[in-house]
This record gives sequence, C-alpha cells and structure tokens, in this order.
Amino acid sequence: MTQQDRQRIAAGLADGLSYAEIARRLARPTSTISREINRNGGPSGYRHEQAHRATERRARRGTPASPSGAGEPDGAAGAVEDGAVTMAVRMGLPKMTARVLISLWLTDDGRLTAAELARRLKVSPASVSMAVGYLADQGMIRRERDPQRRRDIYVMDDDAWYRSTVHSCRQSLEAAEVTKKAAEVFGLDTPVGRRLFAGGAFLERISQDTLASAERWRDLLP
Repeated sequence: MTQQDRQRIAAGLADGLSYAEIARRLARPTSTISREINRNGGPSGYRHEQAHRATERRARRGTPASPSGAGEPDGAAGAVEDGAVTMAVRMGLPKMTARVLISLWLTDDGRLTAAELARRLKVSPASVSMAVGYLADQGMIRRERDPQRRRDIYVMDDDAWYRSTVHSCRQSLEAAEVTKKAAEVFGLDTPVGRRLFAGGAFLERISQDTLASAERWRDLLP
C-alpha cells in the first residue's frame, strides 16, 4: 500500500465513509482496509503518516505487524498452520506449495515478498519461486510489483477463492471437451465411446453448475 493510498484512507475516514466504500475507491478488498486501519490506531486514531512510517520500519526490520504477520508462527497459530498445510497436501498440493499458500493465507495482509516467504519458511528463494509460480498460474494468488523497491509481492486477497474456483472449472470444462471429442473418435455406439461421452457430459455439467454458483455467491467475499 502506498503513502497516497493511506492518505486516501485517512480522508475517507474523515468524511465518514465506510470501510467498504474506501476499499471500493482504492480497488482493494475491504478486509485489507479494515486491517490497515485497525492495526494503525483504529478509525478515530488513524494517521496516514504514522501508518506509513510504521510499515516502513517493519519492512526494514523484516518483522511482522502482529503475531499472525510475516514472522514464524508459534503456539496455537503454528498448530493451525500445520493442520492447514496437511489439509492442502491431502487435496493434492505439493508440500512446499501448500506451505507458501497457507503462509499467505494466515498473514494479516495476505501479502509477502519472496524474501519474507523464504525467511518465514526457512527455505531457499528458488523453492519459493517455484511454489508462487504454480499458485499464480492456478489463480490462487496474484503478483504485484513494488516499483520503489523493484520486487514482487505475492498476494492472497479475498477474491482468490473466486479466481481459483473459476480457474479450476475452466480447466475441467476443457477436459470435458477433450473427453467428448475422444468419445466421437471411438464412436458413440461403442462401449468406450459411451463411457467417455458420459464422463465428459458429467464433468461439463457440474463445472457449469459450479461456475454459476461461484457467481451467485461471490458477494459473500468482502
């Protein structure tokens, strides 16, 4: 978040705008605005200069904004993270990719640089690079460029759930189309053709239903 963004947040609070309206004007998730304000004095005590200086100090120190920030988790937070990583691995993610995803998921802003991820997970930057590349391709995270420091920031915002769902459904629709075309090659009157066509039709239908549901419930995300 830039200093200008924080000035606009302060102006919005002074004008009595809601967090959602400030977020809309900045094209940011509401949760990001809420966290920014609440960790920097709250709606009555937010000062954009102080908030920006505090962020710069944390960046120079490489320390988190709070216990769930960029530092290594411990205690109950560590147990939650370990459980979430295990769950993600069971769902098919490679362990390193799962660790990067969950680290972003459990960070206040959902924003970490490659260096912060490597330091937090105690792994090489190359390992982080491979993981974030995969996650970005799958729509689970997005990449932002920090022009001042010439570095990439990896972000898991509230819309990541929607983007990831849509990406997965589109991949499934492509698989359904390939399967149905294969069925035609074998012949729809053959056992193989009938089996392939039925599978493709099933995959197509549930993917379309999931896309429609994602659109219908997208407003649940901040």
